[in-house]
Amino acid sequence: MTAETAALVAPREAGRRISFGWLWSGALLVLLTFLVIYPVAMLVLGALTNTNPVVDGFGIYDLSLKNFITVLGNPNVHFALANSLIACGGGTLLAVIIGLTFSWVVVRTNTPCKRFIAAVSMIPLFVPPLVAAVAWSILASPKTGLLNTMIKWVGIDFRFDVYTMGGLIAIFGIYYAPYVYMFTASALRNMDPALEEAAEISGATPVRILFTVTFPLIAPAIISGMLLSFIVMLGIYGIPAVLGAPGDIPVLTTYIFKLTNWSPPLYSTAASVAIILMIVTGFLVFLQQKVVSGRSYITVAGKAFRPGVMNLGPWRYLTLSLAVIYLIVVVVLPTLALIVAAFRKFLFIRSVESLFDLKQYSLIHFERLFDNPLAVRSIWNTMEVGLITAVFGGILAFAIGYTVHRTNAAGRRSIDVISTLPVAIPGLVIGVAYLWAWIGLPGGLYGTIWILALAFIARFMPDTIKALSTSLLQIHKELEEASWICGKGLLGTIRTIVLPLARPGVIAAMTLLFILAIRELGSSLFLYTSNTMVMAVLLLDYYEGGNVGITSAFSLVQTLLLAVLIGIAHFLSRGGADTSVGRAG
Repeated sequence: MTAETAALVAPREAGRRISFGWLWSGALLVLLTFLVIYPVAMLVLGALTNTNPVVDGFGIYDLSLKNFITVLGNPNVHFALANSLIACGGGTLLAVIIGLTFSWVVVRTNTPCKRFIAAVSMIPLFVPPLVAAVAWSILASPKTGLLNTMIKWVGIDFRFDVYTMGGLIAIFGIYYAPYVYMFTASALRNMDPALEEAAEISGATPVRILFTVTFPLIAPAIISGMLLSFIVMLGIYGIPAVLGAPGDIPVLTTYIFKLTNWSPPLYSTAASVAIILMIVTGFLVFLQQKVVSGRSYITVAGKAFRPGVMNLGPWRYLTLSLAVIYLIVVVVLPTLALIVAAFRKFLFIRSVESLFDLKQYSLIHFERLFDNPLAVRSIWNTMEVGLITAVFGGILAFAIGYTVHRTNAAGRRSIDVISTLPVAIPGLVIGVAYLWAWIGLPGGLYGTIWILALAFIARFMPDTIKALSTSLLQIHKELEEASWICGKGLLGTIRTIVLPLARPGVIAAMTLLFILAIRELGSSLFLYTSNTMVMAVLLLDYYEGGNVGITSAFSLVQTLLLAVLIGIAHFLSRGGADTSVGRAG
């Protein structure tokens, strides 16, 4: 095709794309309104009424701010809010210490086995919070904890007690440190070491350089990771439910769920508290975005450079040992605790010798688990809702990501904003919002697998879009333009050019969505029925019923399932990358 012909064809193709763009953007906006705006609007409506959606169905009665006034004056809400801020604040501080330490060790020191340390630093991201809490309740229960049994056997007069505020802070900190690590490791890799070298020439010690030059330069990354970890902790239900309840430490998430379990259920009050939690989270998300988009600290220069590496000498083995200790704390000890509790007939252990008595171990808890039809159904339901979420959520995320980053379609800014809103909505609040949105309406959506899938898609939409957008932005616009000139339409170009090249990112994003759906607890608590029970909810039910052995067995099943999925995703992503490179070449 000549340049003149292309010039004649281009305006017509552009006109078609513009008209199609309006329809496409409108369809996406309607879908996002259905998934995000409508449930949140119903949540606000629920907080402004005294209607019980279970009894009265959908309706508007006596709109007022009475529920908010009651909630804001309730000392129980003040207590739960204070506990949330203390637990999440302390956990964030610990997460910053751990994440920043490991990012510095991996990027800026000569510590051996740095790939191992980097991998260890990310492992907690794949551990379901509920499973982590259950494992540590077995390890550090003040009366029957395995660690306390070992300490007593050694003769040390000390006892761990995870059912305290300190226990909550510790578990939050060690399992959410990867959020800080991701931000700070990237910043350290991109930082020009010239200022550090200048400080070293001036006679500053390595420690002084670290705290007066290095860390201040990456302050935006530290603050951003800190805020993100705080936001995630604030919306977690599983850890406070398992570790906070025995110590009578309510937080906002557990308090919201408790309101819906009272007789009669206080749904309007729960909606009011949920909105308060959403507002606090939204404000923190706004701060985090402001920090990320700030331009006050420039660490990347135009010239090429290699990050400075500090020679730690013999101290490098100490930093390696810190990584090993962290691995033991977040993976080895919890896994051993779950294995012991799952295979041991009775968890009560009189002495260390009885811990190694093979006669005390059997498969009885696994037999009871799989003899329960509800457990088998929950596994099937979890796989079904995970698959639906991954497929439809992945398609929607790809459509939104492509529209926002690869087109000039009308309304794409609005699409971007609405699709990002769930970042500021904790999972538990999503569950309350979908409860209000669908329980009173005809059509039969509530009580089905689909309402769980829709809630998960809305809940994790920002994560999926972010994971996909990276792959989309790596594809040069010229490839699509060449396809259009050759006569391919928009859908044909996406099918033959964009999707094959973005395949690794698409697979990774959909797998991420599958994994997040499998481990999600907060959104499920308000939306499941006996026919749509999922693994995370049943796991919590087993624990709260005192069935520690079956809980541990079920935790191992869930963990093994996640490990297999992560392995498959890694294999497919690598295979997809090789195929895409071959096709591009």
